Amino acid sequence: MENIFNITYDNLENYFINIHDKKYRATQLYEYMYKKNVYDLSSMTNLSNKVKERLLEDYEFSFIKIKKKQEDVNVKKYLFELKDGNTIESVLMYHNYGISLCVSSQVGCNMGCKFCESGRLKKIRNLETYEIIQQFLLIEKDTKQKITHVVIMGIGEPFDNYDNIMNFIKIITCNKGINLGSRHITVSTCGLIPGIKKFMKDFNQVNLAVSLHAPNDKIRNKIMPISKVYKLEDLINTIKEYIKTTNRRVTFEYIMLKDINDSFDCAKELALLLKNINCYVNLIPYNETENIEFKRTKKMQILAFYDILKKSGINVTIRKEFGGNVDAACGQLRAKTK
Repeated sequence: MENIFNITYDNLENYFINIHDKKYRATQLYEYMYKKNVYDLSSMTNLSNKVKERLLEDYEFSFIKIKKKQEDVNVKKYLFELKDGNTIESVLMYHNYGISLCVSSQVGCNMGCKFCESGRLKKIRNLETYEIIQQFLLIEKDTKQKITHVVIMGIGEPFDNYDNIMNFIKIITCNKGINLGSRHITVSTCGLIPGIKKFMKDFNQVNLAVSLHAPNDKIRNKIMPISKVYKLEDLINTIKEYIKTTNRRVTFEYIMLKDINDSFDCAKELALLLKNINCYVNLIPYNETENIEFKRTKKMQILAFYDILKKSGINVTIRKEFGGNVDAACGQLRAKTK
């Protein structure tokens, strides 16, 4: 039986039409679920008993569970237990512009990026739409605070779970419910070109971030296996096509790895690669973990790398760090259960 939180508004309208009811029932149900945060059908007073009985026959109203919560400065990390016993993690971050939630899209990840703790757990399965949306709903309920931004950058490669991610975006942007602005959502990919091409047509107002992490294929092949499938030149050409189609700026994420991709020559090559592209580069200080041998680039080297890009006319920032003390920082999500 399908979970009710898998269903987009349009599909819910069609459901009520197909059972010979009024399609405005979809609005009533969505408002309860996503505006009033009421999930118990017995509390939905403007739905008839007949409608409630039919809904219970056709859909599950079950939830994933918060198993553990850890807190650090301006960050909260949540460990969720899924119905089948698998676990995932989400991270809530407090910024000066609002509250952002980083959600996971898969149990494990098959992309195999060498520097990423999350990727050490091979993909077990895709998350269903309800397992993604419930990360959002349960964290809002726990904090009693409104989430203003969503980044799909947790465990998993979003474009390897395209349909469920797109349904998730449709649900959280629907004006009958959560009504989160499309420009407050960012999808991050390691560079799955077919997914980017589909995304640019389906969701041209949602932000795109690309995990680049190297200025050439030689380095990228060593740390990101996906680069052997989708070459850097093809990826950059696809990004240019994306920008032309959507008229949106792209973020390139670049993790600084000591003696791997952080030299001045790398900075100059990166500046040349991205010249005249409407983008900005987000330099990410590497978060070391006990299981991976890569080391963090020293702060002065990051600043010098930043300076080369800046002087070359590249829009560049250094990412503010969150959650290192609770393994909630970029690349550290591992769904630990200890």
